[in-house]
Amino acid sequence: MASSRSTRASSAVDRLKQRTGNPLYSMARTGDGHFYLSEAPGSPPLCAPMELDDFVTFVKGLGPQEQPRMSKNDIKFEKQLVRKKPAA
Repeated sequence: MASSRSTRASSAVDRLKQRTGNPLYSMARTGDGHFYLSEAPGSPPLCAPMELDDFVTFVKGLGPQEQPRMSKNDIKFEKQLVRKKPAA
């Protein structure tokens, strides 16, 4: 189970690296299984050691956020939801 925990956390850090363009972000794991993030290996931590779910949520909240992909049908549907202004 430890490897799946690390994989989930490291995947979140990899996505953060892609979103921010900073390849130096580094994740570390404490002896009691908590995770923390730093801007580069050996740099001070950006957060206190956290449980896996809290760590992944923290990392997802950093940097620019990805916009959800929208299909042509989604775009058309959203346009239909917007009320048109009445002619003056």
